[in-house]
Amino acid sequence: MSYTSFEDLEVWKRSARLAVKVYDVLRECRDYGLKEQMTRAAVSIASNIAEGAEKDSRSAYLHFLHIAKGSAAE
Repeated sequence: MSYTSFEDLEVWKRSARLAVKVYDVLRECRDYGLKEQMTRAAVSIASNIAEGAEKDSRSAYLHFLHIAKGSAAE
């Protein structure tokens, strides 16, 4: 698969939308620990996909995709 930017990747687009949705859903949550954990994990997915896509090696990219997968599981 060829792309010019991580922003072209459907997985990045979906993860960015997820982060926005998590922030929206938890906007009035009073459990601040849970809220912070969930928002940080959601943002981490898109961030790690983006960071990995900018790496110069396939193995580094895969490493960041595994981190993103872990954040999704979190």
